Amino acid sequence: MTDDVLLVHGGNPLEGEIQIRGAKNLVPKAMVAALLGQGPSRLRNVPDIRDVKVVRGLLQLHGVTVRTGDEDGELILDPSHVESANVADIDAHAGSSRIPILFCGPLLHRLGHAFIPGLGGCDIGGRPVDFHFEVLRQFGATIEKHPQGTYLVAAQRLRGTKIELPYPSVGATEQVLLTAVLAEGVTELRNAAIEPEIVDLICVLQKMGAIISLGTDRTILVTGVDELDGYTHRALPDRLEAASWACAALATKGDIYVRGAEQIPMMTFLNTFRKVGGAYEIDDAGIRFWHPGGELKAIALETDVHPGFQTDWQQPLVVALTQAAGLSIVHETVYESRLGFTGALNQMGAHIQLYSECLGGTPCRFGARNFKHSAVVSGPSKLMGGELVIPDLRGGFSYLIAALAAEGTSTVHGIDLINRGYENFMDKLRDLGAHIELPSAAEVAEVQLTA
Repeated sequence: MTDDVLLVHGGNPLEGEIQIRGAKNLVPKAMVAALLGQGPSRLRNVPDIRDVKVVRGLLQLHGVTVRTGDEDGELILDPSHVESANVADIDAHAGSSRIPILFCGPLLHRLGHAFIPGLGGCDIGGRPVDFHFEVLRQFGATIEKHPQGTYLVAAQRLRGTKIELPYPSVGATEQVLLTAVLAEGVTELRNAAIEPEIVDLICVLQKMGAIISLGTDRTILVTGVDELDGYTHRALPDRLEAASWACAALATKGDIYVRGAEQIPMMTFLNTFRKVGGAYEIDDAGIRFWHPGGELKAIALETDVHPGFQTDWQQPLVVALTQAAGLSIVHETVYESRLGFTGALNQMGAHIQLYSECLGGTPCRFGARNFKHSAVVSGPSKLMGGELVIPDLRGGFSYLIAALAAEGTSTVHGIDLINRGYENFMDKLRDLGAHIELPSAAEVAEVQLTA
Protein backbone atom coordinates (compact mmCIF):
# COMPACT_ATOMS: atom_id res chain seq x y z
CA MET A 1 0.00 0.00 0.00
CA THR A 2 1.05 3.62 -0.59
CA ASP A 3 0.56 5.29 2.80
CA ASP A 4 1.02 8.88 1.61
CA VAL A 5 -1.59 8.73 -1.17
CA LEU A 6 -5.35 8.50 -0.74
CA LEU A 7 -7.99 7.70 -3.31
CA VAL A 8 -11.17 9.64 -2.58
CA HIS A 9 -14.41 8.66 -4.31
CA GLY A 10 -16.58 11.75 -3.99
CA GLY A 11 -20.19 12.70 -4.44
CA ASN A 12 -21.64 11.40 -1.17
CA PRO A 13 -22.67 13.45 1.88
CA LEU A 14 -20.71 12.98 5.10
CA GLU A 15 -23.06 11.95 7.88
CA GLY A 16 -22.51 10.79 11.44
CA GLU A 17 -20.52 11.68 14.55
CA ILE A 18 -16.85 12.29 15.23
CA GLN A 19 -14.89 13.23 18.36
CA ILE A 20 -12.30 16.01 18.61
CA ARG A 21 -9.71 16.31 21.35
CA GLY A 22 -7.26 18.95 22.54
CA ALA A 23 -6.18 21.80 20.29
CA LYS A 24 -3.11 21.30 18.12
CA ASN A 25 -2.27 24.96 18.78
CA LEU A 26 -2.22 24.42 22.54
CA VAL A 27 -1.16 20.87 23.42
CA PRO A 28 2.45 20.93 22.08
CA LYS A 29 3.02 24.31 23.78
CA ALA A 30 1.64 23.01 27.08
CA MET A 31 4.04 20.07 26.74
CA VAL A 32 6.95 22.52 26.33
CA ALA A 33 5.72 24.43 29.39
CA ALA A 34 6.25 21.27 31.46
CA LEU A 35 10.01 21.89 31.06
CA LEU A 36 9.66 24.90 33.35
CA GLY A 37 8.33 22.94 36.34
CA GLN A 38 10.26 21.34 39.17
CA GLY A 39 7.78 18.47 39.38
CA PRO A 40 5.76 16.35 36.95
CA SER A 41 2.85 17.68 34.91
CA ARG A 42 -0.30 15.88 33.82
CA LEU A 43 -1.85 16.92 30.49
CA ARG A 44 -5.22 15.50 29.46
CA ASN A 45 -7.24 15.45 26.22
CA VAL A 46 -4.05 15.06 24.15
CA PRO A 47 -4.66 14.17 20.48
CA ASP A 48 -2.63 11.52 18.68
CA ILE A 49 -1.10 13.84 16.07
CA ARG A 50 2.39 14.21 14.64
CA ASP A 51 3.16 17.55 16.29
CA VAL A 52 2.63 15.90 19.69
CA LYS A 53 4.99 13.07 18.75
CA VAL A 54 7.66 15.56 17.61
CA VAL A 55 7.51 17.48 20.89
CA ARG A 56 7.45 14.28 22.90
CA GLY A 57 10.64 13.17 21.14
CA LEU A 58 12.34 16.51 21.74
CA LEU A 59 11.40 16.48 25.42
CA GLN A 60 12.76 12.96 25.84
CA LEU A 61 16.01 13.99 24.14
CA HIS A 62 16.34 16.61 26.87
CA GLY A 63 15.84 14.14 29.71
CA VAL A 64 12.11 14.62 30.29
CA THR A 65 10.27 11.40 31.08
CA VAL A 66 7.03 11.20 29.10
CA ARG A 67 4.54 8.42 29.68
CA THR A 68 0.86 7.83 29.12
CA GLY A 69 -1.52 8.13 32.06
CA ASP A 70 -4.47 6.00 33.11
CA GLU A 71 -6.93 8.14 31.15
CA ASP A 72 -7.10 7.88 27.36
CA GLY A 73 -5.31 10.90 25.90
CA GLU A 74 -3.34 11.64 29.09
CA LEU A 75 0.39 12.36 29.23
CA ILE A 76 2.55 12.61 32.35
CA LEU A 77 5.68 14.70 31.81
CA ASP A 78 8.45 14.63 34.42
CA PRO A 79 11.27 17.21 33.91
CA SER A 80 13.21 16.25 37.05
CA HIS A 81 16.34 15.39 35.07
CA VAL A 82 16.53 17.93 32.24
CA GLU A 83 19.82 17.69 30.38
CA SER A 84 21.54 18.84 27.22
CA ALA A 85 20.66 16.91 24.10
CA ASN A 86 22.95 15.72 21.35
CA VAL A 87 23.02 18.24 18.51
CA ALA A 88 22.70 15.53 15.88
CA ASP A 89 19.65 14.07 17.63
CA ILE A 90 17.96 17.48 17.82
CA ASP A 91 18.84 18.13 14.20
CA ALA A 92 17.03 14.93 13.22
CA HIS A 93 13.81 16.77 14.12
CA ALA A 94 14.67 19.77 11.92
CA GLY A 95 12.09 20.52 9.30
CA SER A 96 9.35 18.48 10.95
CA SER A 97 7.86 21.24 13.08
CA ARG A 98 8.24 24.87 14.13
CA ILE A 99 7.65 24.04 17.79
CA PRO A 100 11.40 23.69 18.67
CA ILE A 101 11.75 27.49 18.67
CA LEU A 102 9.57 27.55 21.79
CA PHE A 103 12.07 25.39 23.68
CA CYS A 104 14.47 28.35 23.86
CA GLY A 105 13.19 30.12 26.95
CA PRO A 106 12.57 27.02 29.09
CA LEU A 107 15.97 25.52 28.20
CA LEU A 108 17.77 28.79 28.91
CA HIS A 109 16.14 28.82 32.35
CA ARG A 110 16.84 25.14 33.09
CA LEU A 111 20.27 24.68 31.48
CA GLY A 112 21.59 28.13 30.62
CA HIS A 113 21.86 27.24 26.95
CA ALA A 114 19.84 25.86 24.03
CA PHE A 115 20.30 24.70 20.44
CA ILE A 116 17.58 25.17 17.84
CA PRO A 117 17.87 23.42 14.45
CA GLY A 118 16.45 24.65 11.17
CA LEU A 119 12.67 24.81 11.32
CA GLY A 120 9.92 23.49 9.07
CA GLY A 121 6.16 23.89 9.13
CA CYS A 122 3.53 24.79 6.56
CA ASP A 123 4.52 26.98 3.62
CA ILE A 124 1.72 29.54 3.83
CA GLY A 125 3.73 32.76 4.01
CA GLY A 126 6.38 34.54 6.03
CA ARG A 127 6.80 33.19 9.56
CA PRO A 128 10.19 34.64 10.48
CA VAL A 129 12.00 33.18 13.48
CA ASP A 130 14.39 36.12 13.74
CA PHE A 131 11.82 38.01 15.76
CA HIS A 132 11.80 35.16 18.30
CA PHE A 133 15.56 35.48 18.67
CA GLU A 134 15.33 39.27 19.00
CA VAL A 135 12.82 38.82 21.83
CA LEU A 136 15.21 36.43 23.58
CA ARG A 137 18.03 38.96 23.20
CA GLN A 138 15.87 41.51 25.00
CA PHE A 139 15.57 39.04 27.87
CA GLY A 140 19.38 38.85 28.01
CA ALA A 141 20.26 35.80 25.91
CA THR A 142 23.34 35.68 23.68
CA ILE A 143 22.63 34.19 20.25
CA GLU A 144 25.01 32.75 17.67
CA LYS A 145 23.87 31.46 14.30
CA HIS A 146 25.70 28.53 12.71
CA PRO A 147 25.02 26.54 9.53
CA GLN A 148 23.48 23.66 11.50
CA GLY A 149 21.27 25.86 13.67
CA THR A 150 21.25 28.55 16.35
CA TYR A 151 22.98 28.43 19.72
CA LEU A 152 21.61 30.44 22.63
CA VAL A 153 23.33 31.12 25.97
CA ALA A 154 22.14 32.80 29.17
CA ALA A 155 25.20 33.61 31.26
CA GLN A 156 22.96 34.81 34.09
CA ARG A 157 19.26 34.81 34.93
CA LEU A 158 17.11 36.27 32.16
CA ARG A 159 15.54 39.64 32.95
CA GLY A 160 12.04 40.96 32.36
CA THR A 161 11.66 43.48 29.58
CA LYS A 162 9.16 45.60 27.62
CA ILE A 163 8.13 44.25 24.22
CA GLU A 164 5.65 45.55 21.68
CA LEU A 165 4.84 43.20 18.83
CA PRO A 166 4.50 44.78 15.37
CA TYR A 167 1.70 42.26 14.76
CA PRO A 168 -0.19 40.14 17.34
CA SER A 169 1.68 36.95 16.47
CA VAL A 170 0.64 33.78 18.28
CA GLY A 171 4.14 32.27 18.15
CA ALA A 172 5.85 35.42 19.42
CA THR A 173 3.33 35.74 22.26
CA GLU A 174 3.96 32.12 23.27
CA GLN A 175 7.71 32.76 23.21
CA VAL A 176 7.38 35.72 25.56
CA LEU A 177 5.10 33.86 27.98
CA LEU A 178 7.33 30.77 28.19
CA THR A 179 10.39 32.97 28.80
CA ALA A 180 8.97 35.70 31.03
CA VAL A 181 7.48 33.47 33.76
CA LEU A 182 10.91 32.67 35.28
CA ALA A 183 12.68 35.88 34.24
CA GLU A 184 13.68 38.35 36.93
CA GLY A 185 11.29 41.28 37.30
CA VAL A 186 8.26 42.27 35.23
CA THR A 187 7.72 41.71 31.51
CA GLU A 188 5.22 43.88 29.65
CA LEU A 189 4.00 42.57 26.29
CA ARG A 190 1.93 44.90 24.11
CA ASN A 191 -0.10 44.00 21.04
CA ALA A 192 -0.15 40.37 22.17
CA ALA A 193 -2.17 37.58 20.56
CA ILE A 194 -5.21 36.66 22.66
CA GLU A 195 -6.44 33.51 20.90
CA PRO A 196 -8.23 30.95 23.12
CA GLU A 197 -5.15 28.72 22.89
CA ILE A 198 -3.02 31.58 24.27
CA VAL A 199 -5.43 32.07 27.18
CA ASP A 200 -5.34 28.30 27.83
CA LEU A 201 -1.52 28.39 27.88
CA ILE A 202 -1.72 31.24 30.41
CA CYS A 203 -4.02 29.02 32.49
CA VAL A 204 -1.42 26.23 32.35
CA LEU A 205 1.37 28.58 33.46
CA GLN A 206 -0.77 30.07 36.23
CA LYS A 207 -1.44 26.56 37.57
CA MET A 208 2.35 26.12 37.69
CA GLY A 209 2.72 29.21 39.88
CA ALA A 210 3.20 31.98 37.30
CA ILE A 211 1.81 35.48 37.84
CA ILE A 212 0.25 36.67 34.57
CA SER A 213 -2.41 39.32 34.00
CA LEU A 214 -4.21 39.79 30.68
CA GLY A 215 -5.38 43.34 29.99
CA THR A 216 -8.29 44.41 27.81
CA ASP A 217 -5.99 46.17 25.33
CA ARG A 218 -3.86 43.18 24.22
CA THR A 219 -1.36 43.89 26.99
CA ILE A 220 0.02 41.03 29.08
CA LEU A 221 1.98 41.60 32.30
CA VAL A 222 4.14 38.80 33.67
CA THR A 223 5.80 39.03 37.06
CA GLY A 224 8.68 36.57 37.11
CA VAL A 225 8.86 34.00 39.92
CA ASP A 226 11.82 32.02 41.22
CA GLU A 227 10.32 28.58 40.70
CA LEU A 228 7.43 26.80 39.01
CA ASP A 229 5.83 23.45 39.81
CA GLY A 230 4.03 20.97 37.59
CA TYR A 231 0.42 21.30 36.47
CA THR A 232 -2.69 19.21 35.89
CA HIS A 233 -4.68 20.48 32.91
CA ARG A 234 -7.27 19.36 30.37
CA ALA A 235 -6.55 20.99 27.00
CA LEU A 236 -9.31 23.01 25.41
CA PRO A 237 -10.88 21.34 22.34
CA ASP A 238 -9.58 22.03 18.84
CA ARG A 239 -11.90 24.69 17.41
CA LEU A 240 -9.95 24.68 14.13
CA GLU A 241 -10.55 20.99 13.55
CA ALA A 242 -14.20 21.42 14.52
CA ALA A 243 -14.63 24.11 11.88
CA SER A 244 -12.98 21.89 9.26
CA TRP A 245 -15.59 19.18 9.85
CA ALA A 246 -18.34 21.80 9.79
CA CYS A 247 -17.16 22.95 6.35
CA ALA A 248 -17.02 19.32 5.21
CA ALA A 249 -20.67 18.91 6.18
CA LEU A 250 -21.58 22.06 4.28
CA ALA A 251 -19.62 21.28 1.11
CA THR A 252 -20.88 17.68 0.85
CA LYS A 253 -24.51 18.51 1.84
CA GLY A 254 -23.95 16.38 4.91
CA ASP A 255 -24.72 16.30 8.63
CA ILE A 256 -21.90 15.93 11.18
CA TYR A 257 -22.08 15.99 14.97
CA VAL A 258 -18.70 17.16 16.32
CA ARG A 259 -18.47 15.83 19.87
CA GLY A 260 -16.22 18.04 21.99
CA ALA A 261 -16.77 21.24 20.01
CA GLU A 262 -17.56 24.31 22.12
CA GLN A 263 -19.53 27.42 21.27
CA ILE A 264 -17.56 30.26 22.85
CA PRO A 265 -14.22 29.74 21.02
CA MET A 266 -16.15 29.33 17.74
CA MET A 267 -18.61 32.24 17.95
CA THR A 268 -17.14 34.12 14.99
CA PHE A 269 -17.08 30.98 12.86
CA LEU A 270 -20.65 30.07 13.83
CA ASN A 271 -21.92 33.49 12.73
CA THR A 272 -20.21 33.13 9.35
CA PHE A 273 -21.40 29.53 8.95
CA ARG A 274 -24.99 30.70 9.44
CA LYS A 275 -24.57 33.62 7.01
CA VAL A 276 -23.42 31.18 4.30
CA GLY A 277 -26.56 29.12 4.87
CA GLY A 278 -25.28 26.37 7.12
CA ALA A 279 -27.25 25.14 10.13
CA TYR A 280 -25.96 24.14 13.56
CA GLU A 281 -27.28 23.02 16.91
CA ILE A 282 -25.35 23.26 20.18
CA ASP A 283 -25.67 21.03 23.22
CA ASP A 284 -23.52 20.33 26.28
CA ALA A 285 -21.45 17.67 24.52
CA GLY A 286 -20.76 19.20 21.11
CA ILE A 287 -22.12 20.92 18.02
CA ARG A 288 -24.08 19.42 15.13
CA PHE A 289 -23.38 21.02 11.73
CA TRP A 290 -25.46 20.35 8.64
CA HIS A 291 -26.54 21.60 5.21
CA PRO A 292 -30.26 22.39 5.54
CA GLY A 293 -30.99 22.22 1.80
CA GLY A 294 -31.45 24.99 -0.71
CA GLU A 295 -28.77 27.31 -2.03
CA LEU A 296 -25.79 28.45 -0.01
CA LYS A 297 -25.23 32.21 0.04
CA ALA A 298 -22.17 34.12 -1.17
CA ILE A 299 -20.49 36.29 1.48
CA ALA A 300 -17.71 38.81 1.99
CA LEU A 301 -15.10 37.48 4.42
CA GLU A 302 -11.96 38.89 5.97
CA THR A 303 -9.59 36.88 8.14
CA ASP A 304 -8.07 38.46 11.23
CA VAL A 305 -6.49 37.63 14.55
CA HIS A 306 -8.83 36.56 17.36
CA PRO A 307 -11.61 37.52 17.91
CA GLY A 308 -11.81 37.87 14.13
CA PHE A 309 -12.35 35.06 11.62
CA GLN A 310 -9.35 32.77 12.02
CA THR A 311 -7.06 32.20 9.05
CA ASP A 312 -7.16 28.42 9.68
CA TRP A 313 -10.93 28.50 9.08
CA GLN A 314 -10.54 30.22 5.72
CA GLN A 315 -9.31 27.39 3.49
CA PRO A 316 -12.00 24.79 4.35
CA LEU A 317 -14.69 27.46 4.09
CA VAL A 318 -13.47 28.52 0.62
CA VAL A 319 -14.23 24.98 -0.58
CA ALA A 320 -17.79 25.33 0.72
CA LEU A 321 -18.06 28.77 -0.92
CA THR A 322 -17.45 27.18 -4.33
CA GLN A 323 -20.96 25.75 -3.84
CA ALA A 324 -22.57 29.09 -2.87
CA ALA A 325 -24.67 31.09 -5.35
CA GLY A 326 -23.02 34.35 -6.43
CA LEU A 327 -19.68 36.02 -5.84
CA SER A 328 -17.92 35.58 -2.51
CA ILE A 329 -15.00 37.84 -1.61
CA VAL A 330 -12.26 36.55 0.68
CA HIS A 331 -9.55 38.86 2.05
CA GLU A 332 -6.70 36.99 3.80
CA THR A 333 -4.81 39.33 6.17
CA VAL A 334 -2.78 36.90 8.31
CA TYR A 335 -0.68 34.81 5.86
CA GLU A 336 0.13 36.29 2.48
CA SER A 337 0.35 32.96 0.63
CA ARG A 338 -2.58 31.10 2.15
CA LEU A 339 -4.77 31.40 -0.97
CA GLY A 340 -2.24 29.57 -3.15
CA PHE A 341 -4.15 26.33 -2.62
CA THR A 342 -7.02 27.55 -4.82
CA GLY A 343 -5.22 26.74 -8.10
CA ALA A 344 -5.96 23.04 -7.62
CA LEU A 345 -9.61 23.82 -6.87
CA ASN A 346 -9.87 25.63 -10.22
CA GLN A 347 -8.51 22.54 -11.94
CA MET A 348 -11.38 20.60 -10.33
CA GLY A 349 -13.93 23.04 -11.79
CA ALA A 350 -14.06 25.88 -9.29
CA HIS A 351 -14.00 29.51 -10.41
CA ILE A 352 -11.65 31.41 -8.11
CA GLN A 353 -9.69 34.51 -9.12
CA LEU A 354 -6.87 35.86 -6.97
CA TYR A 355 -5.94 39.53 -6.60
CA SER A 356 -3.11 41.45 -4.95
CA GLU A 357 -5.47 44.24 -3.87
CA CYS A 358 -7.26 44.26 -0.51
CA LEU A 359 -10.78 43.35 -1.59
CA GLY A 360 -13.90 43.66 0.48
CA GLY A 361 -12.35 45.10 3.60
CA THR A 362 -9.90 47.52 5.13
CA PRO A 363 -6.36 47.77 3.71
CA CYS A 364 -3.98 45.28 5.32
CA ARG A 365 -0.20 44.92 5.62
CA PHE A 366 -0.03 42.93 2.35
CA GLY A 367 -1.87 45.50 0.23
CA ALA A 368 1.16 47.26 -1.24
CA ARG A 369 3.42 44.21 -1.49
CA ASN A 370 2.02 42.43 -4.57
CA PHE A 371 0.90 39.29 -2.72
CA LYS A 372 -2.22 37.65 -4.12
CA HIS A 373 -4.08 37.63 -0.84
CA SER A 374 -7.66 38.33 -1.95
CA ALA A 375 -9.99 35.97 -3.81
CA VAL A 376 -13.29 36.18 -5.65
CA VAL A 377 -15.13 32.85 -5.60
CA SER A 378 -17.90 32.43 -8.20
CA GLY A 379 -20.42 29.68 -7.58
CA PRO A 380 -22.00 27.29 -7.47
CA SER A 381 -19.42 25.21 -9.34
CA LYS A 382 -19.56 21.54 -10.21
CA LEU A 383 -16.36 19.99 -8.90
CA MET A 384 -14.80 16.98 -10.60
CA GLY A 385 -12.24 14.58 -9.15
CA GLY A 386 -8.61 15.43 -9.84
CA GLU A 387 -4.96 14.93 -8.98
CA LEU A 388 -4.15 16.84 -5.79
CA VAL A 389 -0.84 17.47 -4.00
CA ILE A 390 -1.28 18.70 -0.43
CA PRO A 391 0.52 22.05 0.12
CA ASP A 392 -0.01 22.59 3.88
CA LEU A 393 -2.04 21.32 6.82
CA ARG A 394 -5.29 23.28 6.43
CA GLY A 395 -5.03 23.35 2.65
CA GLY A 396 -4.57 19.58 2.73
CA PHE A 397 -7.76 18.95 4.69
CA SER A 398 -9.51 21.41 2.38
CA TYR A 399 -8.44 19.31 -0.59
CA LEU A 400 -10.00 16.30 1.09
CA ILE A 401 -13.25 18.25 1.47
CA ALA A 402 -13.13 19.23 -2.22
CA ALA A 403 -12.46 15.64 -3.27
CA LEU A 404 -15.38 14.41 -1.14
CA ALA A 405 -17.70 17.04 -2.63
CA ALA A 406 -16.59 16.34 -6.21
CA GLU A 407 -17.96 13.82 -8.66
CA GLY A 408 -15.58 10.99 -9.51
CA THR A 409 -12.31 9.91 -7.95
CA SER A 410 -9.47 12.13 -6.74
CA THR A 411 -5.91 11.06 -6.00
CA VAL A 412 -4.61 13.03 -3.03
CA HIS A 413 -0.83 13.01 -2.52
CA GLY A 414 1.00 13.95 0.71
CA ILE A 415 -1.74 13.00 3.16
CA ASP A 416 0.81 12.36 5.93
CA LEU A 417 0.98 16.14 6.40
CA ILE A 418 -2.65 16.08 7.57
CA ASN A 419 -1.57 13.89 10.50
CA ARG A 420 0.17 16.97 11.93
CA GLY A 421 -3.12 18.36 13.14
CA TYR A 422 -6.02 15.95 12.50
CA GLU A 423 -6.18 12.91 14.74
CA ASN A 424 -7.16 9.65 13.02
CA PHE A 425 -8.71 11.61 10.16
CA MET A 426 -9.06 8.61 7.86
CA ASP A 427 -10.94 6.60 10.49
CA LYS A 428 -13.20 9.60 11.10
CA LEU A 429 -13.88 9.96 7.38
CA ARG A 430 -14.83 6.30 7.13
CA ASP A 431 -17.09 6.64 10.16
CA LEU A 432 -18.88 9.45 8.30
CA GLY A 433 -19.42 7.29 5.24
CA ALA A 434 -16.60 8.60 3.05
CA HIS A 435 -15.43 6.27 0.30
CA ILE A 436 -11.64 6.41 0.65
CA GLU A 437 -8.85 3.88 0.18
CA LEU A 438 -5.09 3.60 0.36
CA PRO A 439 -4.10 2.43 -3.11
CA SER A 440 -1.27 0.20 -4.25
CA ALA A 441 1.60 1.80 -6.15
CA ALA A 442 0.28 0.20 -9.35
CA GLU A 443 -3.16 1.74 -8.80
CA VAL A 444 -1.62 5.18 -8.28
CA ALA A 445 0.35 4.84 -11.51
CA GLU A 446 -2.78 3.76 -13.38
CA VAL A 447 -4.76 6.75 -12.12
CA GLN A 448 -1.94 9.11 -13.12
CA LEU A 449 -1.84 7.62 -16.64
CA THR A 450 -5.58 8.07 -17.15
CA ALA A 451 -5.73 11.53 -15.58
